[in-house]
Amino acid sequence: MIPRYTRPEMGRIWTDDNKFQKWLDVEVATAEAEADAGLIPKSAARAIRRKGRFEVERILAIEKEVKHDVIAFTTNVAEHVGREARYLHFGLTSNDVVDTAQALVVGQASEILLEGLARLGEVLKKRALEFKHTPMIGRTHGVHAEPITFGWKLAIWYEENRRNQQRLEFASGQMRVGKISGAVGTYAHLPPAIEKKILAKLGLKPAPIANQVIQRDRHAFYLVTLAVIAASLEKIAVEVRHLQRTEVREAEEFFAPGQKGSSAMPHKRNPVTAEQISGLARVVRANALAALENVALWHERDISHSSVERIILPDSTILLDYLLDRGATLVEKMFVYPKRMLENLGLMKGLIFSGQLLLELADRGARREDAYRWVQRNAMQVWETGENFKTLVERDPDIRGTLKPSEIARVFNVERTLKHVDEIFRRVFGR
Repeated sequence: MIPRYTRPEMGRIWTDDNKFQKWLDVEVATAEAEADAGLIPKSAARAIRRKGRFEVERILAIEKEVKHDVIAFTTNVAEHVGREARYLHFGLTSNDVVDTAQALVVGQASEILLEGLARLGEVLKKRALEFKHTPMIGRTHGVHAEPITFGWKLAIWYEENRRNQQRLEFASGQMRVGKISGAVGTYAHLPPAIEKKILAKLGLKPAPIANQVIQRDRHAFYLVTLAVIAASLEKIAVEVRHLQRTEVREAEEFFAPGQKGSSAMPHKRNPVTAEQISGLARVVRANALAALENVALWHERDISHSSVERIILPDSTILLDYLLDRGATLVEKMFVYPKRMLENLGLMKGLIFSGQLLLELADRGARREDAYRWVQRNAMQVWETGENFKTLVERDPDIRGTLKPSEIARVFNVERTLKHVDEIFRRVFGR
């Protein structure tokens, strides 16, 4: 079993304690950069670094009175710093701290999500190679189409997961910016050069231009990216749910000894994890819509986005972290039934080779319209009578007059339709 990553829990990243610590990190970096530039005494910067600390309970108590979280925070830190605290938050506006610190927190969350995507990719690759040559029926519109392999299906999910990794790397990079540009972003109190030094200490880059906030198109793009990843996980979950249906039963979610599926029906083995993934993916998508609503703020900023982000950023990252773990575990422990896949492959009495037969007839000189008519009339007879398609084809005078028995036999060979699987896998996984 591929182990789950061991980084700190996602939930811990979104605690008040971590949030305020990131605020303090911004304040300390600001004080040190300002001291280096001669804007504040070096002794003040040293005091802010050495003595600066906070208590969450104290901040919350102050906030009840002042109704402002950043003022409550700086008041509490100042209680510890003492006389030099007059240089704390020097030249800053609240969102210089809040938005910059938020970029640090989102960066922590993104690292965990990227590790979750990497684990999912490893699981998908392992199982794709395991079932690389396991034939099954491909379905379009829920109806049998032509043969595929189960590994091929998993390889499609793997490649999509790789694109999701690239998307998240880009989206998280878009969020890796801060701003120390003041009340409306004009650097009225601190020059851009100081901002650059502050953010470099924090591992961030300056937003090229901002008003009072970092522009929320970045956040919307990030949340939409999380929603796309959740949609991909739902895609996997929905497929497992379909394959687990009693009439199909080609794959099945792991069912542990002692597990119970129904209070009323002891025989039930339900795809509960897959259904949970499908349900929670809807929440991530809904949060993405809320992030899009946050893009349009009044003039240089309003506060309508703030309350929303306090919900959608932690909820979406925590949910996606959970969904990635559940999705990887679902695929890793999934029961697969190759024998049932073969049974279903033959369920339509050979109709799945009608496309190959059509091409073979055209290749042997038949007009496409004639060939289509010959193939379809035999296919419709299978639907109506349940007779074997190959047997009907071998008796059809038009088809028999165009194709030799050996050529008809080749049409109905499943290996022929899957002859490019190895090449496809090399394109996805390399050599």
